[in-house]
Amino acid sequence: MTLAASSWSGVHGSRVLLAVIALAALGTAVVFALSLAAYYRRRETSYLLISLAIGALLVRSAVGFGTVRGDVPMLYHHLVEHTLDFLIAVLVLSAAYIGGARRHDGRG
Repeated sequence: MTLAASSWSGVHGSRVLLAVIALAALGTAVVFALSLAAYYRRRETSYLLISLAIGALLVRSAVGFGTVRGDVPMLYHHLVEHTLDFLIAVLVLSAAYIGGARRHDGRG
């Protein structure tokens, strides 16, 4: 076993981590459903972007769950999670920019 693999051995199969991630995923799923309802009501691009960002958070929970279960190698875990972090930031900033531009143009 390599040093990198042994340093993460406490993560694999941890029931506490699985429970925490499951609770986080459940909460995120509820917020995601609420964001979809808000988008359905408003039908505005900024609401869709926020829903996509929250959906990406849900994917992060799935990746974390898979990592603790041993299904997702740590290298892919980091690659996917940090890519999703960037995507979430872009989506939220885009939503803020679009929402702000709409208000300044008198369309909001």
